[in-house]
Amino acid sequence: MPTHSLRTLLTGTLAALTLVSSVAAADFPNRDIRLIVPWSAGGGTDGISRKISDLAEDHLPVSIYAENITGAVSATGLMQLIRSRPDGHTLSVMTYDSVITVPRSELVPGYSLDKMTPIARITQEADAVVVSERSGFSDFDELIEAAKAEPDTVRIGVMPEGSGPYLAARRLEEMTGADFNIITYPGAAAAESEALLSGEIDAAIASLGDFAGLIDSGDVRGVAELASEQNPTYQDVPPISELGFELESGSFIVLVAPENTPEDVIQTIESAYHDAFTSDEFQQWVAKVGVTPSWLGSEKVADWMYARQQETYELMDELEL
Repeated sequence: MPTHSLRTLLTGTLAALTLVSSVAAADFPNRDIRLIVPWSAGGGTDGISRKISDLAEDHLPVSIYAENITGAVSATGLMQLIRSRPDGHTLSVMTYDSVITVPRSELVPGYSLDKMTPIARITQEADAVVVSERSGFSDFDELIEAAKAEPDTVRIGVMPEGSGPYLAARRLEEMTGADFNIITYPGAAAAESEALLSGEIDAAIASLGDFAGLIDSGDVRGVAELASEQNPTYQDVPPISELGFELESGSFIVLVAPENTPEDVIQTIESAYHDAFTSDEFQQWVAKVGVTPSWLGSEKVADWMYARQQETYELMDELEL
């Protein structure tokens, strides 16, 4: 085939593909949208993702249905997203582990944040330091002073090495001079809750929402939230900034689509979810579950996400994790 004919064929093919893509984007959405939740049903991420998606449906001509695909610390579900057609009909959410733990450990071949398009950050959920009633500690200062006076005796429960709560415990030691007996628990905060009740540990680090039941019953007390702003749901738990320290730690939920999803499709999805986010129903609901609503749109969320990753990696390098 002559060169000019081949060039003409390729140009025509590319034009046709562009036209098909434009038409598909213009018709979006033309079927129900699948939302992959890469964590178990019934958890905090699952509940928040389903709630805001139910409300976002009101601003779209189709339904959004959630599907839980667990495994590999969220990577199994997100790999399905990566392999999906970039037409906006498959979305997912990612959390701290999706941005930090999986890429850092190179846990799953082919997994990369570059293969996903962040649409918006929906919530942030600060970690907090809580103490059991039976520990005898009534506030943050008492906990720290005890850990300084008797090194390695104050037992604090966190998720495994590399997790946000684990890093927070190590940073607290550096910042305050405390020396904790750090005990790690795999999985969610349920194991830490049991350990607090049984007296196996004196304190723990996870979100206040994770310990809501124990806080309500009086078995556990929040003594500091690792944030710079007051949590409106837990007014009696001070942000650590008010105690003289700057330390922010916690998870978040970011809505993502596959790489190369058309910009106008991203804008349609973002608009629907933003309307859901700003609704009175969603704002009142997140307040009840103790999570901080925190919107960051598509223009800024990617930069924020990569900055958070870089900052955490640098901390891990300092701690040789």
